[in-house]
Amino acid sequence: MKNISLQYVFFMSFFLSINLCVFSQNKVIVEGFVKDNLGYEVPYAAVSIPSKYIGTSTTEDGSFYLNLNSNNLEDLLEISSIGYITLKIKVADFLKLGNKTIVLEEDVVSLNEVMLLTPKAYVSNAIKSLKKNALSNRHQLNILYRRFSTEAGKARFLVEHYIKVLDKGMSSPRFSRIEVSEGRKSADYRFLKDKYPGHQAVNMSTTNPIRKGIKTNNFNWTKTGVSSYDGEDIAIIEGKGKKNIWEWIKLYIGIDTFSVYKIESSNLNSVWIYKKNRDGKIVLSYHNRTWQKDLPVNNIQQQLMGVNTKSVKASYRHEAFVLGIETDRKKINVGNIEGYKIDMGDIPVKYDPTFWDNFSMPPETEFYRKYAVELSSIFGVPLDVQFKLVN
Repeated sequence: MKNISLQYVFFMSFFLSINLCVFSQNKVIVEGFVKDNLGYEVPYAAVSIPSKYIGTSTTEDGSFYLNLNSNNLEDLLEISSIGYITLKIKVADFLKLGNKTIVLEEDVVSLNEVMLLTPKAYVSNAIKSLKKNALSNRHQLNILYRRFSTEAGKARFLVEHYIKVLDKGMSSPRFSRIEVSEGRKSADYRFLKDKYPGHQAVNMSTTNPIRKGIKTNNFNWTKTGVSSYDGEDIAIIEGKGKKNIWEWIKLYIGIDTFSVYKIESSNLNSVWIYKKNRDGKIVLSYHNRTWQKDLPVNNIQQQLMGVNTKSVKASYRHEAFVLGIETDRKKINVGNIEGYKIDMGDIPVKYDPTFWDNFSMPPETEFYRKYAVELSSIFGVPLDVQFKLVN
């Protein structure tokens, strides 16, 4: 029995080592920077393999990271951004580059002042064309969703979730369902715990002016600029509130298809960036928004926070990277039918370091590094250690 046990242990060890070796060989890391021809970073550019519904966005610093495998070597990597000519390169050819920097050429647009339609008409046509232009069938979005919490300008809490979202696109008023698959968070150093009942990723849909439904008569519309996306000229249309003068919306609309490629809103200083999938349908690529509010503090909180004011500014910065899309109804798998009733920072999720080590995590930006340093310096506990201890 002892010999059999030893043979079994040896076999299993050999088997596992072979499989780990194969896994290591299959892993292909695609990372680099996207810049323009003047050397400036291109933030939030879509970096994807449309044929496989795999992708990410560049960070605010223009960097990107994709965890692929050897099956993707012959796939076309597509890099697109508003105002630039879309670049396509095989994954294998990108890996051969000495300098892993993608340079996008500016797409010169020469739209004259004569517009076939009024600015308001472009908006109306964009809304009418949503079902035709956007991916409107039921699909699953795989998203890295982050929330950075600050008080008095100092980092206090970080939550990162890998979520699966059931959606029907821009023509639907809100996401159908959200499930947290993986998660990690820092220690919660907040003094003022302003909580939201439910996962705040849903606000990506409910605060989107297109999805909410724009009442075009409530705005004064003007064309403020021109650009392009993937060969189509874009009219940049801005609406300013007639009654609520502080309210504004900016839409980047294709003049041929009326596709909406980007949305900016005064509500939470939000931005939504879209890209084309392999069928030419518009899908979400990146989103961010920032909630801010002055909250009262008592004398003890003032001392602990090192402030001498009766209130401090608290903020939540939200950021979402769409990393994958599933359109096959048989493969769509989003649980959590009942939804979440508690704040996303309180949702119990077991921390799996192996998942995060092999995840297509966007590279750390200057903002992220500064935030991590501040969280680590509060009690001298590194952020990666906090992930292990808290979760």
